[in-house]
Amino acid sequence: MSTVTELDPSDFTFTRRTWIDADPVDVYGLVSDVSSISRWSPNASDVAFDEGSGPEAGAWFSGRNRRDGKEWTTRSQVVKAEAGTVFAFVVDGIVEWSWTFQAHDRGTVAEQSWRLLRMDPVLGSTRADVEALRDYMAASAETTLTALAEWVTKNSSARRAPRRD
Repeated sequence: MSTVTELDPSDFTFTRRTWIDADPVDVYGLVSDVSSISRWSPNASDVAFDEGSGPEAGAWFSGRNRRDGKEWTTRSQVVKAEAGTVFAFVVDGIVEWSWTFQAHDRGTVAEQSWRLLRMDPVLGSTRADVEALRDYMAASAETTLTALAEWVTKNSSARRAPRRD
């Protein structure tokens, strides 16, 4: 049985995607406003940038997460913030979440990716534990993307501005 310290973090990654009926810049604006993520994510709440910070590389934010009846606080640092293109952050130095946005038809293909950067005992003690976490987070990403797309469809103020092609 492999222990968490013997595992290769690059084995634990996923990407999920959906199409959203809005311009990439508008979708980026929704995602990079981290205080809004609890609208769509089944696991995150009370997310906020540190005072005076915003969606730019180097900025820090905190949030609450929950899984299996447990709750904890995380600290995240934005590592990429390019309006309409990419928003990425590292959580507690352990995992990177990244969102990418690409114009497609009259909307956006939004991708949400999760990648372990290093192994940590907080993830579990076996390969099965870490695989279960990855699978749980992948399901959460699918739920988040679906909820975001549905929210945009229902909220006309989130719809894209006319495109200038």
